[in-house]
Parts: sequence; C-alpha cells; structure tokens
Amino acid sequence: MASSRNYYDVLGVSKDASDAEIKSAFRKLAKQYHPDINKAPDAEAKFKEIGEAYSVLSDPDKKRQYDQLGHEAFTSGAANGGFGGFGGFGGFSAEDIDLSSIFDDLFGGGMFGGGRRSSRGNRPTKGRDSLVNVTLTFEEAVFGCKKSINIDLDTECDECDGKGGSGEETCHTCNGRGRVVSQQRTMFGVFQSESTCPDCNGKGKTFKNICRKCNGKGHVIKNKEIEINVPEGVDTGHQLRISGKGAAGYNGGPNGDIYIEFNVKDHPLFERKENDIYIDVPLTITEAVLGCKKEVPTLTGTVILDIDAGSQPGDQLRLKGKGVKDPTRNKKGDMYVVLDVIIPDKLDRKQKELFKELSKTDLEIGSTFKNYKKYL
Repeated sequence: MASSRNYYDVLGVSKDASDAEIKSAFRKLAKQYHPDINKAPDAEAKFKEIGEAYSVLSDPDKKRQYDQLGHEAFTSGAANGGFGGFGGFGGFSAEDIDLSSIFDDLFGGGMFGGGRRSSRGNRPTKGRDSLVNVTLTFEEAVFGCKKSINIDLDTECDECDGKGGSGEETCHTCNGRGRVVSQQRTMFGVFQSESTCPDCNGKGKTFKNICRKCNGKGHVIKNKEIEINVPEGVDTGHQLRISGKGAAGYNGGPNGDIYIEFNVKDHPLFERKENDIYIDVPLTITEAVLGCKKEVPTLTGTVILDIDAGSQPGDQLRLKGKGVKDPTRNKKGDMYVVLDVIIPDKLDRKQKELFKELSKTDLEIGSTFKNYKKYL
C-alpha cells in the first residue's frame, strides 16, 4: 500500500532540497531502518515507506508530477489525463531506484548482479608500512649519526618461499576465482555480493600440504636489525623514510616502507628553536656594568665574546651560522647568546661597604627610572 504521508516529511527534507540532500537523507534512513539491521516490528514498513518516497523524489519527472498533484499524480485514472502507476508503490522494484551505492554502504559488498572487488585477491600488493620511534641525544640530532634499530617485520616464509605450502591445487570453494558470491533477499529483490574466499584467502589456490612454519599464510614475523643514517639537523617530530625495507608484499608486490620518527632529548645548556640555538650566559653585576670578555660554549667549541659595558639582562648577541644545519637544505641557523645578570644573594663586609659607597654616587640609570621618580 502506498504511503499517505508527505514524501518530503518521510525523508525529513524541505521541498527545495537538492538531489544530494535527498539522496543523503535516504542513505541515512535506509541504514537506520533496514530490516536486516533494525529488528523493530515496524522497521520493514518504515523502510518501504522511505524507499517509496525516494523513488519519487529522486526522479525529476516523478518529482515534478508529485509537486504538482501530490499522491494523486500516481493513481489510476487521475485527473488531468491521469498518469497511472509506475510499478505500484507497494511492490516497486530495484529498477525504480539506483541502490548500488547505498547497499555498498549498508553491507560493505558488491552491487546488484555485481562485482566490486575490495580485497587484494591475486593482485600484487605492496607490504604494510611501519613506523618506528627513535630517541636521539641533542648532539646526535645536530651532527647526524648512524643508528641500529630492531623491528618486527612481516616477511616471506623461507620454508615455503612465501607460497604457504606444497602440492598446489585449485580451491574447491571458489573454483580458483578467489571470490565467493553470496545472495540476500530484500524487498527490492535479490541482493548479490562478492567477498574474499575464506578457504584460500583470495588466492584461488590451496595446498595439499600446509607449511607448518607459517601455517599456510606464506608470511612469518621476523625481528630484523636495520642500520639507518640520521642526517644532520633532525628535530623532534621529523620523519625519515626508508624505502622498500618494510613488510614483504603479497603476490610479488613490493615491500612496504619504514618511517623513522625522531624524538630529541633536551640539552643542559642549549635550547633549540627550529634551526637556531639559544644559550643563557651568566654575568656578574660588575661584568655587566664594566663590560668584559666572556668565554662562551657553542656547538663546535668555545668562542670569546666582547660584552659591552652597560649590558642589560636579556640582551642577545647573535652568532651568525652557529646554529643547526637545516636537514632539507645546505643552510645553518644562528646562535643567540642571552645575557643573564646574576644578583648576588650574599655579600661579605667589604662588598657591602663598596655597594654603600656606590649608592651615594649619582649613577645614570636610564630614562625609565627618571620618569618613575617624577611621580613619587
């Protein structure tokens, strides 16, 4: 029996909804109320009503007729010429609606009469990629190094040369196709889908003698030690790709890749910001006031810096090209020396007397202090 409800209300869309919106609404509701999924007593009736509404609103001609005359457009002997039926709402067929993509979503399989293939079957397939986390010291990351990593990889079984056994014969379940067909009856007719053969895993072949080492899989897990060259300048989060060293492929497919992701430890002195290096250099009050020569460590040894008289806490001195090499191009960052003036927390008697004498002098301490005194 045809639905008496407004088809737009059935699908939950407005009258000016686009084709995409109508289709999306139908997909959502069809998944929700399909009898094989929803076991509620009224699920099948709702599913038929949803399909009925979609069969009209998805067809431009039928939608135009429905917008003009409503349900009367599809009854026998309707006024204004009478459009008659088009297969009967109570039992419309799959031809009225393109359901292939919808049933792909619902059941994860092929199409009506059909044959979408989603498994690897006998096709050459690349092996899986692997991700390995490697921790580096600050120096290893800056200057580059060699590292050995241990990783468990899916490899071809050397006992059966990756075949899975001996005495090869055609699979009796799928007759060598690697695929099996299943059928499901729905209100739209018989739904046919394909899936990988469970007995031969899509290969189309079975073996009289199953390999004991790999249990017929053709692959085994092996631990391998791989040496990698860490380039200069890598940082935390950087990745290095090792092509073709990952898991073995299937049916003659290439090996996967290994991705190395780095984590770099902190340094007790240096702080890295992208390719630049920062270091805090402590100064005494007298060094900051009078100026001095200061020995400063860098990534490649120590340098002697001239500290100007009157240097302030937080002042930065730039050493061009003393930073980290960019791993993607032949260019180095800079190094920044940040001055840290240390205020002593303990003074002996002589030092206290010197500071007291200094406080009696008229020191030039900058415009900030002068502006401050104006408001006192």
